[in-house]
This record gives sequence, C-alpha cells and structure tokens, in this order.
Amino acid sequence: MGFFEDIEVGQRRDLGSFTFTADDIKRFAAQFDPQRFHLSEEEGRKSLFGGLAASGWHVGSVCMKLLVADGQRQAAEAVARGETPAVWGPSHGFRELRWLKPVLAGDTISFTIEIVSKRFSASRLEWGILQARNTGTNQRGELAYSVLATAFVPRRNPAA
Repeated sequence: MGFFEDIEVGQRRDLGSFTFTADDIKRFAAQFDPQRFHLSEEEGRKSLFGGLAASGWHVGSVCMKLLVADGQRQAAEAVARGETPAVWGPSHGFRELRWLKPVLAGDTISFTIEIVSKRFSASRLEWGILQARNTGTNQRGELAYSVLATAFVPRRNPAA
C-alpha cells in the first residue's frame, strides 16, 4: 500500500480470492487444526457447519498469503517505475478476529483490506502505525472473516 504519507483512512484494496478445496482443507487441518469437522466430509455434515469446514486459521493464513503477495506486487511495480518501494514493518498484532460464516469446501473467499486509522509512532519517527480491517467475503456476498490488524509502515519523510 505504499508509504505512510501516501495512505488515506478509508482506502480499500482488493487482495484477491481463494477457493478452498476439500483436499486443501484436510491438508491444513491434518497439520495445524485436526478437528473432526475439518478432516472428514461426513463429520462436517454432522457438525453445526453442515459440511467440511476450513479451519478459521486456514482462512486467516490465506488472507495473510494474499496480503503479502499484494505487497510484493506493489513493490515490484514501484521498482519498475524507478521508485524505492515501501517495505512494511512487523505487525503489532490484531484484535476483533471474527469467523462469521463457515468456509466450506468449494467456497471462494475474496479478501480486502481497508485502512481504519493511522498515526505517527511516538518512539520510532521513521514509522507510522496503521490499523486495517482485513475481510473475507464468500461467493454469496456474505462476510465470512474479519480482523483488525495493526502494522508499522515506513514514513517517506520522518523529519516532516
């Protein structure tokens, strides 16, 4: 998304989409969240989800993958224009993590990021701090995932 000075509250960016296949869901679950409704179609159907459901951690991981890929794409575009790319710093963490609808095998989730707030860092003048809402919406237009994330973003002119 660029340097701190270039980012506006309310700015929104589409990050891309991902279709969760049964094989992907089971593979992720077997390694990281081996609950019965993530590992078996039958157990998923018997659960409150009504089908093989992706782990919420899987959904969040896909969002992160698309967020990083978008940042890499933007950096490459900046370099191609002869500009120095903004390299974002680490995250302070996140709040308000919500898994609002189950993500079932075959669902396609489209992810977006929207800037909610920004402020200067009081202790690290070369950085600004952003809060962004990352969301995932399924193919039916239903919000399935939401998290409020905080991250360090480099300032172009720290002395300004």
